[in-house]
Amino acid sequence: MSSYGLWLSAAGMQVNDHRQALLANNMANINTTGFKHDLAVVTQRQIESRALAGGQQFAHKVLDEISGGVNVRPSYHSFAQGAIEHTGRPLDVAIQGDGFLAVSDGAVTRYTRDGELARNRDGELVMVAGEGRWKVVSEGGSTILLAEEGGPVRISADGTVRQGNTVVDKLGIVSIEDKQSLRKVGENLFEDPLGMMEPIEGQLVSEARERSTFDPMHGLVSLIETSRAYELNASMVKLHDEMTGIAVSRVARVA
Repeated sequence: MSSYGLWLSAAGMQVNDHRQALLANNMANINTTGFKHDLAVVTQRQIESRALAGGQQFAHKVLDEISGGVNVRPSYHSFAQGAIEHTGRPLDVAIQGDGFLAVSDGAVTRYTRDGELARNRDGELVMVAGEGRWKVVSEGGSTILLAEEGGPVRISADGTVRQGNTVVDKLGIVSIEDKQSLRKVGENLFEDPLGMMEPIEGQLVSEARERSTFDPMHGLVSLIETSRAYELNASMVKLHDEMTGIAVSRVARVA
């Protein structure tokens, strides 16, 4: 029983360590444009006699009435709409509702809700994040070029990019039905491993950005709660270890 409890407590430490890592990353991105926070998902582990296929050969009348512990599952990405904040910068756009901007580094295409954009020295429309490495992809799949002396740039609600009175191109807004299949790859970008992204008619807010979806106050409370849960499980591991030591050194001692 002591060893069983030790493993349950160790599993609790692993789960809370995972929760702390997610919460810490969420907290670090409370000011990241278009950031979508992650939620830890855990499931109850079945007891061994039920988890094993083919029967109850390891059934135990006491242990089978105790929880099998917990397992960590893949994180859940929250795709809730973040608050829209007006920046006054003509190249900034916030996506209202569904959709992602498609961006490329020339080798791969990724997807983001970060609409803080800029013009690089080659005239290409790029993400500010990532040191301008990620170029915004048009609905036709090409990069968007802005003339150095072409006049002020405006991006309309449907993604049309105008410079002066000239239509330059249109932003490529895409989406996917199963958003949980997307995978975070850093730099506030998502990868579509299934290749299921499809063009949509997105709705943009000009001269604005979408704020992070993470609530820092809720996150701070959750971090404290998770830290305490980790410490309690660590204390239980230590207690079980001491009990095992007593059992080995005293109770089972041969007179």
